[in-house]
Amino acid sequence: MTTPNKIFPFEIRDIAPEQVEKWKKSFQATMNPCTSCYGPKGYRLPREFEKIGKEIYNMEIRPSDVFVVTFPRSGTTWMQELVWLILKNFDYEKALETPLTVRYAFLEPDMFLNHNEMPGMLHDEKFKKTVEENMPPVQKVLSMASPRFIKSHLPLSLLPPKLLDTCKVFYVARDPRDVVVSFYHHSKLMKMLLDEVDFVTYWELFINDLIPWGPQFEHVKEAWRMRNHPNMLFLFYEDLSKDLPACVRRVAKFLGKEITKEQIEKLCEHLKIDNFKKNKSVNYDNLKGIGLLNEKESFIRKGKVGGWRDYFDEKMTEQAQRWIEENLRDTDLRFPH
Repeated sequence: MTTPNKIFPFEIRDIAPEQVEKWKKSFQATMNPCTSCYGPKGYRLPREFEKIGKEIYNMEIRPSDVFVVTFPRSGTTWMQELVWLILKNFDYEKALETPLTVRYAFLEPDMFLNHNEMPGMLHDEKFKKTVEENMPPVQKVLSMASPRFIKSHLPLSLLPPKLLDTCKVFYVARDPRDVVVSFYHHSKLMKMLLDEVDFVTYWELFINDLIPWGPQFEHVKEAWRMRNHPNMLFLFYEDLSKDLPACVRRVAKFLGKEITKEQIEKLCEHLKIDNFKKNKSVNYDNLKGIGLLNEKESFIRKGKVGGWRDYFDEKMTEQAQRWIEENLRDTDLRFPH
């Protein structure tokens, strides 16, 4: 699963057999298992990532590219829409009629589809067409016309090494306790988890780094160390929630765009969670009806800061506090509360 003459300087190792069993007891067979660890931080990804990972790591970055990079469920969609509208001169009409999954290329999702477990879907023309449009293979992303809007949940270390020196990169971080709640519901939405997996079970998977793209703390700390790079804008989800107009101004300044008070007000109204939940363009409505989504869940949920308190009991709260303190011991990173 290698591509000749391309660099991919990462050790790849498999997780322990007992961890593989925990994965199999929690995740659907239609999803390639994230039982391989990449690089010194051991990011959990499918073995199928090796091939596309090499393509991504060696991809040619253009100065006109714009990347939105996050650990999943950290405010990715919010930031994508915000950035796109500012750079596209507030073209709300096009934003509403064109799915966000089409406006942004998502680099790595096709590595998750286990084709051996979904033969019926793969022969369905509507399924194939929808997947191609919304989750294009990395080769298609590489050939896109400029300017390219690109989304990735990969950590910075697995992205092209010249990324920050070449183009603008946005990174959003969020309190891991809120991330795990949101990622749990998202995993249910995308049919990643078996039906019987409850939140307590998912929390144990999360803190033991048995979820895709984990470990979350290492992912965030990588970006935090680069937060002062002139081509990086590092934002906290909590700051977006607390003072969205101020964050809009920061984004516009970072992009070298002048915006008026009226433009800020209209954009913030558009991005308000209650309005965002009704926006079909950002809610994966274009993926409905092909068997990929659990229609009982929604993509944009509550967008609430501190919503984890509705899910954690006293034991989990204490466990989370110890886990957070342990992971922040070697850094000055602190999540706003």
